[in-house]
Amino acid sequence: MNTRQQLSETGPRGPVPGLAVFPLAGQQGVRAAGEVGLTTRAIWEGVLEQAVREDDEVYYLELSGVTFVDVAGAGALAAAAGRLRDGRRFVVRKPPSALRRTLDLLWPGQRGIEVSTS
Repeated sequence: MNTRQQLSETGPRGPVPGLAVFPLAGQQGVRAAGEVGLTTRAIWEGVLEQAVREDDEVYYLELSGVTFVDVAGAGALAAAAGRLRDGRRFVVRKPPSALRRTLDLLWPGQRGIEVSTS
């Protein structure tokens, strides 16, 4: 997994949220920090696309450092999970509560996503 990173920048209306993504040590997956929204969606979608191409049964998304995921970001996760071959899944660790609620509301029981709060 290539390391992808976008740091916060200052735009015309103040700081622009950023998203930093790093490979997990010893496990197939990534650790992310920041926000998933309009300005960082391409990074998020790139991470998910790379994850779909991996071969391991479980791909971990450590999101304890993520403060917000918008609905489009949740949708990208659900769409990526739908493209996983049978038997594969994302394990989403410590996601922001809004992501858990959005997944439960709009994609209940989505195949390929396991949410872990620990």
